[in-house]
Amino acid sequence: MEGVGAGRPGHLADGADGSSWDSGLEDDSGAVMKAVGRQIKLWREAAGLRQAELGAAIGYSEEMVSCVERGRRAPKPEFLDSADRVLEAGGKLAAMRGDVAEARYPKKVRDLARLEREAVELGAYGNHNMHGLLQTEEYARALFEMRRPALSPDDLDRFVSARMARQEIFTRSPLVTLTFIQEEVTLRRPLGGRAVLRRQLEHLLEVAQLRHVEFQVMPTDREDHAGMGGEVQVLKLREGTAVGFSEAQLTTRLVSAPKEVHLLELRYGIIRSQALSPRESLAFVEKALGET
Repeated sequence: MEGVGAGRPGHLADGADGSSWDSGLEDDSGAVMKAVGRQIKLWREAAGLRQAELGAAIGYSEEMVSCVERGRRAPKPEFLDSADRVLEAGGKLAAMRGDVAEARYPKKVRDLARLEREAVELGAYGNHNMHGLLQTEEYARALFEMRRPALSPDDLDRFVSARMARQEIFTRSPLVTLTFIQEEVTLRRPLGGRAVLRRQLEHLLEVAQLRHVEFQVMPTDREDHAGMGGEVQVLKLREGTAVGFSEAQLTTRLVSAPKEVHLLELRYGIIRSQALSPRESLAFVEKALGET
């Protein structure tokens, strides 16, 4: 389960690989970027500088300054800090760093990240690629490069950065209990090439040995499988409530009704019982790594 987005109530519009994400700044991210860009332009013009002159003064190209001012690129913190200093904005541009940092990512990813920040437990079953929280950067990039229609270079970087940012859940304090179940095929399918897969499996072994993480493999030869309905993710939140996600092609459904959440929790529990144990799963990953 990779994303949360807007749609009709209770429904989300992006798939595990970002399959229905618009390739542009289609949500409030665009409004934030345009507002920041307008402020930079106003301060630049007040200082009597052309875009090329501001760029030279802060170490960026004229094209980059133009893209930022038009809201097409998210300025990095150092861009804002340098522009604030050169334009003598008195901290007003630098103060936008927090807004820009959040708005750099698609709203759907931000919504999911907010739920993950509230989670005390997270369980996820994945059946066609490695779960986003388990992905290496190059594996994630390979997935987004497979998108059709293709993402622009800027959006590709944006989506990869958003996915990597969510992985802070592994180091959060207090620790979040994390459980993952992956289909055997996700350990063998060489998405991005065998070298990418090999490094992904090495990373998986490192993550799976963390004290607050349990990782399991669902072997292909199982004759009974409760996960044939698709991917499942369940989050238990701080205040005691729980939400779930179920995913299909192009759509992801957010579940919050207690009866439906209970159904997903039950299904996830059965999938865990049918999969290899964590110890057996580590051995399975090591074997797959040796064969890659």
